[in-house]
Amino acid sequence: MTPPRLFGIPARDAPVVAVLRRGPSDWAQVGRWDLATMTYQSGAWLHGTLYPQRCDVSPDGRYLCYLALVGRAEWAAGTTYVAVSRLPWLTALAAWGTHGTWSRGAHFAPAGTWGVGEPDVGDVAPLRERHGLAVSRAETFAVERRSGWTEVPGTPRGEHDTWDERRAEQVVMAKPHPRDGVVLTVRGGQAAFRGLPGHYQPPLYALGDQVLVDAQWADWAPDGRLLVATVQGRLEVRSGPGYAGVDWSRDLAAETPDPRPAPPDATRW
Repeated sequence: MTPPRLFGIPARDAPVVAVLRRGPSDWAQVGRWDLATMTYQSGAWLHGTLYPQRCDVSPDGRYLCYLALVGRAEWAAGTTYVAVSRLPWLTALAAWGTHGTWSRGAHFAPAGTWGVGEPDVGDVAPLRERHGLAVSRAETFAVERRSGWTEVPGTPRGEHDTWDERRAEQVVMAKPHPRDGVVLTVRGGQAAFRGLPGHYQPPLYALGDQVLVDAQWADWAPDGRLLVATVQGRLEVRSGPGYAGVDWSRDLAAETPDPRPAPPDATRW
């Protein structure tokens, strides 16, 4: 069995990570990783496509904003849409049709900021009391840029590089440890966009000069430990010398599609 592709989106103000999974085949899944209790909740399965670098998690870790392609979707938002749901479910509390996958998606913004108009499905009034939404800019590593990573200078964006794709393989993003100064870096066209065709180089993570050869995603936890999704399909929390010690792990590789109705609290704001 081919291991799943995993990507994490940390919440800004809560110890929560949304885990987006691709695989097997044309299935996607969402999970909720609670770093305070060290638990993982498997959520919705989707027979379609999620675009991880065009998704976002609300600062409080409650909501997921996602871009999806579902070929047989028959509703007002159409087959490609941006939606907001309760993490880790995909039941759309509000949705906007995008008429194709050229959209760069949307992300959460401070309350009072609203750049997405009225939805095709749902009522956003309860959401607007807590959060704003804005259309995302077309750029490499969109999620990382909102999560405290910064681009290492050296590869300027070309004037006509509308989608920021021509320099994707050269961009390096960096994020220092919360306290000890160790710098985590990532590069690679697949990491920059996630889910694009395979001619892009795979994600390459490193701690200084130490390459994390088994990482397909990594980030710092608020407490300074290292969060890793391995190429074998495991979630891990690492600490100790060289961050080589595994304090906690959850193997997602063997999970298979199990679409089921969302619980009642996922159907309301």
